[in-house]
Amino acid sequence: MLTLVTGTTGQVGRRFVPRLLAQSRPGEQVRVLVRDAARAEPFAELGAEVVVGDLRDTEALGKAVAGADAVVNVAAAFRGVPDEEARAVNRDAAVELGRAAAASGVRRFVQVSTGLVYGTGRGRPLTEDDESLPGGSMWGAYPESKAEAERSLLGLEGLDVRIARLPFVYGEGDPHLAQSLMWAKNWASAQRLHVGHHADVAQGLLRILHAPGIAGRVYNIADDAPVTAVELHQLNGVEIPGELYERVDPDPWLVIMSTERIRRELGYRPVYPSVYAAREAGAL
Repeated sequence: MLTLVTGTTGQVGRRFVPRLLAQSRPGEQVRVLVRDAARAEPFAELGAEVVVGDLRDTEALGKAVAGADAVVNVAAAFRGVPDEEARAVNRDAAVELGRAAAASGVRRFVQVSTGLVYGTGRGRPLTEDDESLPGGSMWGAYPESKAEAERSLLGLEGLDVRIARLPFVYGEGDPHLAQSLMWAKNWASAQRLHVGHHADVAQGLLRILHAPGIAGRVYNIADDAPVTAVELHQLNGVEIPGELYERVDPDPWLVIMSTERIRRELGYRPVYPSVYAAREAGAL
């Protein structure tokens, strides 16, 4: 089995690929698509095959998927990129990759998406059967383009597509927890953020990649304990602004996801059920 992974130099991809390589069985291979060969050297040293090219280049896509049995599309453009770029990478390039994969005979395609595609909350944990309802404070070109990519990929004929919806990912030196304050400083004190450690995102992706008989299924990946705006300040050692306590959370269930399906169907259990468990283990 040859698995192609895109987005390997991003925060999720650079931590996922070594885990994919580490659990590979004899005869299984990993290929990575990168724009900069130098940034792929750590993966090559671990045994990955490297293809240099841009996800938006049709010729590069053909080389990347040639002979592959599976694809894990981790690539994403978000946080500060122009809306046009977000749509070009998250939607257009993802769909073209899916088409190239189908044409090349790829058997499985894991599309890494985001819990932000749900849009507004529903007054309860969000389930994979909930439709996308655009809106809310976190909506924008990123979740919109990811939602459109999901729909298009699931509609492709002849391709076993599985969708993984991620929470706010942190851990292992990832600066995301510190970056969360750019939003949390403007939230209500009890407003929550659903998070997931890189170790658990990786195990979720591996389960989705390898499980038989789940074509067309969507899975939420997250931990057991969303953190509040107050906790985010405390975790970062930052003074809590008094204004947080004067605000009201407009949507208490915004992007709070249920993980019942991935637990029941794929045996997922978080290594780090909370950010505090990760902190105690020295895994932040």
